[in-house]
Amino acid sequence: MLSKQLALRLALAGLLMALSACVSVPQRAAGTVFQDCPECPQMVVVPPGQFDMGEAEGAEAGRFEGPVRRVRIDYSYAVGRFELTNAQYRRFVEATGHATAGTGCNVVSQGKLIAMPGSSWADPSYGRSIADNEPVACIRWSDAVAYVAWLSGRTGKRYRLLTEAEWEYAARAGTQGRFTWDAADMRAACLVANVHDLAGARGPEKLPFPPVDCDDGHVGVAPVGSLAPNAFGLYDMIGNVWEWIEDCYEMPYGAAPVDGSVQLAVGCDRRGARGGSWRTDVARNRPAFRGRDPDALTSQLFGTRVARDLD
Repeated sequence: MLSKQLALRLALAGLLMALSACVSVPQRAAGTVFQDCPECPQMVVVPPGQFDMGEAEGAEAGRFEGPVRRVRIDYSYAVGRFELTNAQYRRFVEATGHATAGTGCNVVSQGKLIAMPGSSWADPSYGRSIADNEPVACIRWSDAVAYVAWLSGRTGKRYRLLTEAEWEYAARAGTQGRFTWDAADMRAACLVANVHDLAGARGPEKLPFPPVDCDDGHVGVAPVGSLAPNAFGLYDMIGNVWEWIEDCYEMPYGAAPVDGSVQLAVGCDRRGARGGSWRTDVARNRPAFRGRDPDALTSQLFGTRVARDLD
């Protein structure tokens, strides 16, 4: 027969278990910055919300960015504070031996896309050594997916790529204009985005479109976080490198989800990429512009940013 003291302890334990089952663990507040391990990307909590996704008129023929639709994201999620860096990707490669297949990274040279022999994420043909705090480039969509799978196993948390709707919502951060800065003064681009500007025009490669009339001080790719963050506390959502996302590319949006979930079309021969890059025409450095590329592409201009489901 149980003693009164033991019976009381068991009763109290049962009561505590019942209470804990009824009390939910508080979620991280919007804007919270956290890191699951020393070499993990810093993450920022993005709040639920709604926005009008896309644009009725695209920047280019054959690249329809509509129809504009209201998207409601009723959950918080975490977004990489910065684009995935060379140091973070190197840690993954060293831990797994992962190799990017192919004959070289694609580089724009004299107006043409050329697979540069011997180039890779470790040498994207910048004409110099890469820096640890620069965004990783020359990775395929599948390399980005392999990285987040490894990071999930490393941390026990569900890391993934952003969906197309999640990316645009995070990039807009409450703005709804054509650009994330005041379009009446395009010089404002250099405050928040590493785009093709006067600094870029000083580079050796002359591009077939004019630079923005401002100077962010970066001739090429910039260390992550070099410019100002958006209202959600996210850096370089526009410019620097294109960011692979999870979705298949489908035009027009058609029956694509309006709840933030991923669009996985049948016969997914191209994946989405968002944000533009340091040598992209500023007309493409917009939150609604939709990149569309084969998942096996490696490009000097393509990297990624991670997302994470919250507990």
